[in-house]
Amino acid sequence: MSPPLQAPDYKHITEECLREWKGQSAGAFRLPDPVPMASFLYELCWAIVRGDLPPQKSRVALKSVVFVEEAHREEELGSVLADIIAHLGQDITISGEYRSRLVKMTKSFVESSITAPRLLQERCEEDFLWEVEQSKLKGQDLKSKEVRVNTRLLYQQTKFNLLREESEGYAKLVTLLCQVGSDLACQNSSSVTISIIKSLIGHFDLDPNRVFDIVLECFEVYPDSNIFHQLIPLFPKSHAAQILGLKFQYYQRLDVNSPVPSGLFRTAALLVKSGFIDLDNVYSHLLPNDDEAFEHFDSFISRRIDEANRIGKINLAATGKDLMDDEKQEVTTDFYTALEMENDIVGERAPEMEKNQKLGLLLGFLSVHDWHHAQLLFERLAHLNPVEHIEICDGLFRMIEKTMSSAYDIVCQLYYYLPPKNDADQTVTSALSLCSFDLPKEFFQMLTACGPYLHRDTQLLQKVCRILKAYYHSSKESTRAANVVSPEFRIEEALGSCLFPSLQLIPANPAVDMEIWGVLSLLPYEARYRLYGEWEKETEQNPIVLAARQTAKLDTRRLLKRLAKENLRPLGRMVAKLAHANPMTVLRTIVQQVEAYRDMITPVVDAFKYLTQLEYDILQYIVIERLAQGGRAKLKDDGLNLSDWLQCLASFWGHLCKKHNAVELKSLLQYLVNQLKKGVGIELVVLEELIQQMANVQYTENMTEEQVDAMAGSETLRQQASLFGATRNYKVLSKSTNRLRDSLLPKEEPNLAVPMLLLIAQHRSKIIINADATYIKMVSEQFDRCHGILLQYVEFLTSAVTPIAYAQLIPPLQDLVHKYHIEPEVAFLIYRPVMRLFKSTNGGDTCWPLDDNEEGESVSSDDLILHLDSSQEPIMWSDLINTVRSILPAKAWNSLSPDLYATFWGLTLYDLHFPKDRYDTEIKKLHENLKQLEDNSDNSSIAISRRKKDKERIQDLLDKLNSESQKHQQHIASVVQRLAREKDKWLSSSPDALKINMEFLQRCIFPRCVFSTQDAVYCATFVQTLHSLGTPFFNTVNHIDVLVCKTLQPMICCCTEFEAGRLGRFLHDTLKMAYYWKSDESVYERECVNKPGFAVYFRYPNSQRVSYSQFVRVHWKWSSRITKALNQCMESKEYMEIRNALIVLTKISSVFP
Repeated sequence: MSPPLQAPDYKHITEECLREWKGQSAGAFRLPDPVPMASFLYELCWAIVRGDLPPQKSRVALKSVVFVEEAHREEELGSVLADIIAHLGQDITISGEYRSRLVKMTKSFVESSITAPRLLQERCEEDFLWEVEQSKLKGQDLKSKEVRVNTRLLYQQTKFNLLREESEGYAKLVTLLCQVGSDLACQNSSSVTISIIKSLIGHFDLDPNRVFDIVLECFEVYPDSNIFHQLIPLFPKSHAAQILGLKFQYYQRLDVNSPVPSGLFRTAALLVKSGFIDLDNVYSHLLPNDDEAFEHFDSFISRRIDEANRIGKINLAATGKDLMDDEKQEVTTDFYTALEMENDIVGERAPEMEKNQKLGLLLGFLSVHDWHHAQLLFERLAHLNPVEHIEICDGLFRMIEKTMSSAYDIVCQLYYYLPPKNDADQTVTSALSLCSFDLPKEFFQMLTACGPYLHRDTQLLQKVCRILKAYYHSSKESTRAANVVSPEFRIEEALGSCLFPSLQLIPANPAVDMEIWGVLSLLPYEARYRLYGEWEKETEQNPIVLAARQTAKLDTRRLLKRLAKENLRPLGRMVAKLAHANPMTVLRTIVQQVEAYRDMITPVVDAFKYLTQLEYDILQYIVIERLAQGGRAKLKDDGLNLSDWLQCLASFWGHLCKKHNAVELKSLLQYLVNQLKKGVGIELVVLEELIQQMANVQYTENMTEEQVDAMAGSETLRQQASLFGATRNYKVLSKSTNRLRDSLLPKEEPNLAVPMLLLIAQHRSKIIINADATYIKMVSEQFDRCHGILLQYVEFLTSAVTPIAYAQLIPPLQDLVHKYHIEPEVAFLIYRPVMRLFKSTNGGDTCWPLDDNEEGESVSSDDLILHLDSSQEPIMWSDLINTVRSILPAKAWNSLSPDLYATFWGLTLYDLHFPKDRYDTEIKKLHENLKQLEDNSDNSSIAISRRKKDKERIQDLLDKLNSESQKHQQHIASVVQRLAREKDKWLSSSPDALKINMEFLQRCIFPRCVFSTQDAVYCATFVQTLHSLGTPFFNTVNHIDVLVCKTLQPMICCCTEFEAGRLGRFLHDTLKMAYYWKSDESVYERECVNKPGFAVYFRYPNSQRVSYSQFVRVHWKWSSRITKALNQCMESKEYMEIRNALIVLTKISSVFP
């Protein structure tokens, strides 16, 4: 009996388990918990070996247990058991009866298919396998056989026959492959062919690598044969790259002069494309080395870049005669310098295609339409600019054409087979959005690889533009929903990397311009300008593009030297041709020249009528870029006047926008708004020029007496007075005015008109607060400039839109003052046209300030109301008065009333003054013009028709002036009637009655009399009206006395230069009125004695009046006070005080001293 074994402790197989498995109801027994497979099986095997469990009960035991690794039970059970048996078989302590139990257990496992025999044969010792009858040989014999087999497999070399040793076998093989490659019928029986080739290799002991080499050679000859695609995978992949590499290396030898055949590159490309070999494995066999090739190319390209940079350079060694001869040459444009350079470069680089095997492989990938690997090579060889080679470029074009062919067919069908309609473009766009097609990302990668060389095929370029346009419309909706790359981003990429650079090398083709603009116009202007900014990179490394720019710059300068009114048509067309090819360079050069020479503005603007929409857009970008460019002073060294370049640029842009309707204004206006937000207002000169040129609204301070008088008249009279002897083309003016208005007030997008207005008004206030100028004069100049633009802009807005539309645009008065913090005088300038739309609540059509009460009964202004539209609440006059009350501090209303304040700021000069002389003079002038036309003796048909038109125009003006003159008189009468009715509640008797005039001057007269020349005249007229109406508690003598004696000198010191002129004008009109009263006692008796304004006691309007002699004495006092004030200003050391005193003195010189 064998000695007892040292078995492991049982954790899972307990006495109870063994008893149950041996019993009759073993099939019903189950272990309660899952157990680890390896440890359970190990314990089970030991239990059987020790005799605790018969081997036949092992299956019952396995069925009663659930393993932790239950998911992999079937796969792992046999393998784990085989490992345990192999381990136990090697244990020398297991002998005798234990050994026999182990053998029985193993046989039992194999018979019951628990363990596969293959696993035991793989893992157990030879002697144990003989014991369990799993080997037919004894242990020693099996070991000897294993040694022999290993020796044969690992150490014995098979001898294959090479070509020279077995020519028959190779001959048969080549014949068969050529037959199969050329005969399509044979290709169908590919399995038969493969078996024949295998039998040839076996029968003749052919070298498999040599056979593979021959197969590849035949594949080169017959690349379209399908049989080779099935043959090649029979050979080992690891050998393929080596064999191909040896083929490429053969052509690198010095004694081989022939280039690599294209078929070999194509074969290599097909093998890489099919995934049979790896690109890197082939790439390492190709020559030349990347670093060497790059170094050689760098030296070549730097020479070419230097050559391109020399174009247009002035030779300092040239003699005067040479320069004169150059000037005398006929003006021509050269579109082909860059293309000639390109031909030279391509010719010089042609041998590179034969020597550089990597470029050949790239061409191979393009020929088999494998973009994935072609793109990898494009990226690796980007330094060599491979697309410059004609063959590679053509291959890339073929791939682009193939990639977009199906999509282009859809576009063509939509464009050419739709039923004809008026809105064809809209129909196509809607059809494209319904018919969705997508362009693969590879298409855009191909365009990027193409770069500027798409210029070689303009037909393909136009197709690309059309397909991009269609792609944008079709994918716009789908991409918004899904989280994918937006069509705008892809189109930007295509434009920036391919279309723009290609445009520079196409000689003057406006059709291509229009196609590119068709794509570009789909993008917002921000994206377009970003592309323009990236277009002309300073670090351009392509000599062809560089040469095109340099040539365009040189030709542009030559043309501009000779451009004049006389040769405008031929030279203007030449300028446009240059701009078609190289818009960015040409237009930037022209703008730089215009900034330097003001005389060039007119001929250049006229020449620009031949430009396309793309060029106008680029021109606007350049103008904004020049405005925003740093490093240039926008003021002259004196700190007062604008720099010449800025004035020229503003004038040029104003003239251009007036002349050409295609120019958009939105982006430039947005730029001005952004600058105002930053607190920079110097570029408002551009807005000033735009309004002046496009709407003929200009603000001038230097008006004659007649013109100032005419400004009080009707619209026709004002227009006639502002003509300055010129005639106006109303048709052109109306178009350009509407364009400017629509740019500020677009229908869809948020309007810029109101933000611009509010920002200009705020900037006007900030100028003085944020002043950082050295001298007060500089601040004064800036303030006057901004104030003039504000007046001009408000006048433009009020004339360009209807009163109702203007009222709907403008924020309420309360917001203007309290939300936007605009000064009251500016707020009323903006809100005044809205005040004139208030109507009576009783439903009449009469608007404030006219009087709609014919019976003369007292009607309150509180009954007025303003209806704008259904979306806005109506505004009552009482609401307006409440807003007015909140504008000034509470103590101001002790002396004034909100009604007087609102009336003063709401009225204009037109409401109070009728310029009869101006109406009569203009009417007389028109009659004289009619008489001159009738006296004209020219009787030609053209002269007669022209005279007829002129007569009709003049007669129309006459009729307008006559009717407006009558209407104006009636208007003033009605306003005065309203004022006479309301005057009694304007001022009241109060303890502060002495302060009434001071408050009135401070809150009303002074802010408005320095606002504009018309306002200065208005203030004097309003005071005269208050006097003549006999307004209670308004003392005229005291008003003039406070003005002259207490406030004149401080006012002169506080004014800017232009404000001093307006103050002088107000003082002139005030003194003129006073001198008129003093001129004669009868006049004084008639005009003054019976008016409350000349009461001795202010609080009692009906008290004793100032006598004529007293008035003369007061008058003398005023003259001496004015003299004293002006003398004090003259003796000051401050420049502005002396200057302002002189200006005031100039204005009042006709009435003082």
